Formats: sequence, C-alpha cells, structure tokens
Amino acid sequence: MKNLIRDKRMDYNITQEAMAEQLHVSRQTIISLEKGRYNPSLLLAHKLAQLFHCSIEELFIFEGKENVDRFSD
Repeated sequence: MKNLIRDKRMDYNITQEAMAEQLHVSRQTIISLEKGRYNPSLLLAHKLAQLFHCSIEELFIFEGKENVDRFSD
C-alpha cells in the first residue's frame, strides 16, 4: 500500500517530530509510515486524515490484491 503522508506533511510544513508529537507516536513510526514499511491501525489512519483535513482514501493508495472487488461467501 502506497501513501501520501510525506507529501501531505511537506504541504503542511510539519516536521516528523512535530507530527509524531501531535499523533502521540514515535518519530520512527512516522519514518516507517512515510517509507511504506508500516501500515497504520485504523485509528492512526483516521488521526492522520484528521491532521491533514482529508479522507483516509486520499492518504492511502490501495493497489493490486489489497483492493476488494467483490465479497464471496
């Protein structure tokens, strides 16, 4: 899953440290998120979307098998 967290952070001129403090996570978590090494919990994804005044779908780009086209029984 790709994300636009770094781009949004740069648009808002927020440092990784300041963002980590606002979200109550470590700076290492922010680094891992931006590099795509860590997929956040739904709660953290929601907090990120609130911070950047956008939807979760605007921050995270689901590709390939991550997309669910239909549900099966």
